[in-house]
Amino acid sequence: MSKGEDKGIGNGTRNSKGYRRPRALSPLREHLRDTFWFAPTAAMVLVFLLWTGAYELDAALVRLLQDHESFDDVDDLIRIVNDVKPVVNTVSSAMMTFIGVVFSISLVAVQMAGGQFTPRVVRIFVRSRITKLTLAVFLSTFTLSLLVLTSFESDTDPRLVTGVPFLQSVLTLLMVALSLFLFIAYVNSTLRLMRVGYVVERITAEALRVVDKMPRGDLDSLDLDPEIARVGHSGRAGVLRDVNIARLVRAARRHDVVLRLIPRIGDFVVPGTPLLAVHGPLDAKPPSRGALRCTVSVGVERTFHQDLGFGLRQLSDIALRALSPAVNDPTTAVQCLDRIVQLLSALADRPLGAVGHPDGRGQVRLVQDVPDWADLVDLGFAEIRLCAIGNPQATRRIMAGLDDLLDLTPASRREPLLRHRELLAQAVALAVPEAAERTFALEPDRQGIG
Repeated sequence: MSKGEDKGIGNGTRNSKGYRRPRALSPLREHLRDTFWFAPTAAMVLVFLLWTGAYELDAALVRLLQDHESFDDVDDLIRIVNDVKPVVNTVSSAMMTFIGVVFSISLVAVQMAGGQFTPRVVRIFVRSRITKLTLAVFLSTFTLSLLVLTSFESDTDPRLVTGVPFLQSVLTLLMVALSLFLFIAYVNSTLRLMRVGYVVERITAEALRVVDKMPRGDLDSLDLDPEIARVGHSGRAGVLRDVNIARLVRAARRHDVVLRLIPRIGDFVVPGTPLLAVHGPLDAKPPSRGALRCTVSVGVERTFHQDLGFGLRQLSDIALRALSPAVNDPTTAVQCLDRIVQLLSALADRPLGAVGHPDGRGQVRLVQDVPDWADLVDLGFAEIRLCAIGNPQATRRIMAGLDDLLDLTPASRREPLLRHRELLAQAVALAVPEAAERTFALEPDRQGIG
């Protein structure tokens, strides 16, 4: 099995049975988004290629003018680039200092946001496209300015020069202008990270994308063959981040078996932990370890890629910190409860507990365990409910959220909601002796205390 390689997986289009067919290739993009080095490195390689092209064009332009004996035009180009040279020199000397100051301030802001909300919001900064784009353009501008400075020639005779960095200088000025616009956008994005509303909205949006990628097929009619083998984890210990569904489906189809993922995404696994159960005829041959290589990604923390409960976990963490006596910010908790209700309503009519991933013929080849409805409701309300006692703004919002979900969910899924409603009423009755205060604390209000 995997030794911790960051190999991603993905789901593709749904077939007629409602299952979502896995993509042929694992989306490495999801894991590259969790890194901070790829975008700047790729941008600097790209800007080097652009400079090489501009260098050749500049040389070709000078040769063309010299061949036509347009030496006055060459002389004009030399004067123009000599006027631009101080600007390019200033950019090369100031850009790195500018980058250091800007990102030092930004990291302090992110640290403050992590301390105020939850440390897991730092990943929002790491995955931010505008943050990576800004750093990439800043470093590319600095790299380009150094390359352009090497293109200036000391010889000013229009008959002898081999190249005038005219296009290179124009490209540098355009990069400087782009850097200024991106700096404004980056500052705006960083300031938004300090606002709880923006943070919880980003978390909810990513969680809803995970919900949208879930297969919608019903596995009630799936009859698994007996378990014939198990495959244990042989890599490093860590959090199960995701599995390569496409590769597992291909391996199962090749051996005409069904694979069942034993732990859930987000579980902590150690070497030897059973990962996959193989179901099939007794004479079937289980997939070899070579066929299952690089099908599991283990890391140091959970990610959104396939983790259905990670969004609720983050929202719950922010609400718990807001309700703590040290922070005492129930309005933030209410904002988190708004999004928890939104997520649970999106899951109200979806098959949960286990999802199936089919092969190209529509036959389920991989069964993956996911949290069921009761697990998700507990994750969204249990801890917050315990910390909300004595805070009517939070208890009123919980009651309103539970009532809304009771109206949206089918009858078979109402029991966990009714249980939390009853537990909240009992806890408030024990903590608040006055009848009027109890009535006020348990009155449903979507704004808490509007």
